Amino acid sequence: MKKFLLVLAGAALMSFGAKAAVNEGGENQVKGIDVMQEEIKEGVQAPDFTLKDLQGNDFKLSSLYGKGKYTLLDFWGSWCIWCIRGLPEMKNTYEKYKDKVEFLSIDCRESEEKWRAGVEKHQIPWLHVYNPAGDGDVAKAYEVQGYPWKILLDENGKIVKIVMGEDPEFYTYMDSVFGK
Repeated sequence: MKKFLLVLAGAALMSFGAKAAVNEGGENQVKGIDVMQEEIKEGVQAPDFTLKDLQGNDFKLSSLYGKGKYTLLDFWGSWCIWCIRGLPEMKNTYEKYKDKVEFLSIDCRESEEKWRAGVEKHQIPWLHVYNPAGDGDVAKAYEVQGYPWKILLDENGKIVKIVMGEDPEFYTYMDSVFGK
């Protein structure tokens, strides 16, 4: 029993403790994702990443910084019932604040074909990128613990708010910060 618990504890430490490897330049990266040594929490700089958009082009998160708009990272999947149930309110929030906030949905845990079909089926009007599972998984780098998972970034990419699940608190928060 003790041996089993030691193996289990070791596995947990390896999976949660090792966020990134240090490359030759001394920068933290997980297969092209810049990862900070700090945990993902409000007040820290968001790790940069590059993923493919709907047109198949490379899209770099930091390309949104410095333009006077906040960025909302929305980790989702068309398989996620709460993500789909939340789309009407997300669309309303997008329409209200699209001049102040750039919405970026990051698809997780499904095939590229299902991702594309889900975006089309639900007619989601904002930016989308595909997050393939594996070593370069952005959801792992961002310590996503459930879906949907929303992270609001300021104009320079600093994490302002993290909301797990389809929580009305998120929309109340958006209205309090950006309300018209």
